[in-house]
Amino acid sequence: MIARLLLDTHIIVRWLAAPKKLSREQLRALRQAVRAREPLAVSAISLLELAVLFGEGSVRTEFPAVDLLRQLEADPAFAILPLTPEVVAEVAAMGSYLRDPADRAIVATARVHKLRLVTSDQRIIESRLTAIVG
Repeated sequence: MIARLLLDTHIIVRWLAAPKKLSREQLRALRQAVRAREPLAVSAISLLELAVLFGEGSVRTEFPAVDLLRQLEADPAFAILPLTPEVVAEVAAMGSYLRDPADRAIVATARVHKLRLVTSDQRIIESRLTAIVG
């Protein structure tokens, strides 16, 4: 089965640990994908973001990074998409509207793989650089 959705980093955390924080549209799209047995795509850069946000020494300790990363790796519902030369070239071609390198890589991954990005990030939504489930 082919993925249709790419999860932004904060959506991964909400989906796994706090689904009530997802919008109605996000929850509907994610549940529909799960029912259809479609994998939920995750950019490899999100793994790095999770490690930084929830790693050792972080003030955010409610979700240990190791647990989140293990769950993403072990659960066949998730498909980790690598940062390929094509994705990185797309980052370079996008312009400078998005400043955060991780956001740029996530949006580029969505564009290259023709996925809808599940996000609540206002900058990404306003950029109109990719299709969004908000």
